[in-house]
Amino acid sequence: MDPHIDQAIDQVIRPLADAVSAFIFYAVPVLGAELPLIVAWLVAGGCFFTVYLGFVNVRGFGHAIAVVRGRFARDDDPGEVSQFQALTAAVSGTVGLGNIAGVAVAISVGGPGATFWMIVAGLLGMSTKFAECTLGVLYRRPGDPAGTGLPAAGGPMYYLTRGLADLRLPRTGRVLGWLYAAAMVVGCLGIGNMFQSNQATALLIDATGGPDSALAGRQWLVGLALAVAVGLVIIGGIRSIARTTGKLVPVMAVLYVVSAGTVIAINAAAVPDALAAIWRGAFAPDGIAGGAIGVMIMGFRRAVFSNEAGLGSSSIAHAAARTREPVSEGYVALLEPFIDTVVICTMTALVIITTVYDPALAAAGVNGVELTAAAFATAFSWAPIPLTIAAILFAYSTMITWSYYGLTAFLFLVGDRPWADLGFKLFFLTFVVIGATVQLGALVDLSDALVFLVALPNLLGLYLLAPRIRREMKSYEARIRRPR
Repeated sequence: MDPHIDQAIDQVIRPLADAVSAFIFYAVPVLGAELPLIVAWLVAGGCFFTVYLGFVNVRGFGHAIAVVRGRFARDDDPGEVSQFQALTAAVSGTVGLGNIAGVAVAISVGGPGATFWMIVAGLLGMSTKFAECTLGVLYRRPGDPAGTGLPAAGGPMYYLTRGLADLRLPRTGRVLGWLYAAAMVVGCLGIGNMFQSNQATALLIDATGGPDSALAGRQWLVGLALAVAVGLVIIGGIRSIARTTGKLVPVMAVLYVVSAGTVIAINAAAVPDALAAIWRGAFAPDGIAGGAIGVMIMGFRRAVFSNEAGLGSSSIAHAAARTREPVSEGYVALLEPFIDTVVICTMTALVIITTVYDPALAAAGVNGVELTAAAFATAFSWAPIPLTIAAILFAYSTMITWSYYGLTAFLFLVGDRPWADLGFKLFFLTFVVIGATVQLGALVDLSDALVFLVALPNLLGLYLLAPRIRREMKSYEARIRRPR
């Protein structure tokens, strides 16, 4: 894209992006560290639902595995996709480049102790996911069996409007639902589109020779290829997305976990010291701004930005699951933060800590994906190749799922119009190409801020509907305990 156009776009949008970002990411000083209030809001939600729902994140883990394996599934259950496919679609939206680059930033700035707090936040986020995805199915809009009109859909915009109407707060529900949908439509273009496209393009060019790559200066070709690949899947709707992610997510997860596990195994002698450093650093860090509080904030921030618990986005995918029991889908959803944060983010952290971690790296400006790549390269010179492949697959799968999130929110706003479905998908694909060719600036900053803006109405609605969630949970658990 012409740099003058790029600059003009930035100048127009920058004031709005700065204003929204300042509001959403406003931070207050806490014992020498800066605590973003949005992080506190999301972590508080995880703490509340963990206690209020009787530690469902721990006691419900085994049942979640049983549900995903199809033990309770019936052929005549309503919905669009299997519960396993709904899980993989939602996981593909959360497992992205943040699991590779974001973890490295957290460790380089906050030290190994940030890993401990990432795990804690991931465990708490399991309870939030349970709550929002239970509501996603409970208040979803059923589709038309004849295939005409709007398809089945759900998510925060639906449970905010319908759920709060049940509480005799219809006007509040409509306002919060529309606010959520509008923010999601714009927000999906950044974190779930342009950022992924941009970083995937940069990784591919770096892996094929950097400045000497045949793709250098031709980023639009990479963006166009990504757009075509994404378009081939999303044109078919949620069933096509679920079929693709159902195959892609296990492959990319296994590829990354095996690669990371190999590096960790090679450096097995360093693992005990790494675990000790994680524990010590969580409570008695050296030279970290804000001390233990600063490390805790860094770990929590990385986790909530990665697994998206509290944003409600995953409930959009889970609302399409085939089930008659909304609570069963809540159990399925609690596996997401475990996979995303407790497993994948932790393995990234161990790869870095057992190989190249040095407190001086942050001061030298070495962090993000280059730090992770350097850690993988210590095992084999070619190790960054599977890392690059996994990263591109992460970015691709994230774009696929976030296109569905944005489309669902858009259809909620405009209704069943002939042009709406295809029009939004073409609009989304255009931004895939744009993201690959521009410097990430004000537009991405604005969309990222709007993605986290949705946590405000979403969690407010979850708190108000918490008694309904607990009643549904207790009723479901009583039924599955009965002898058949």
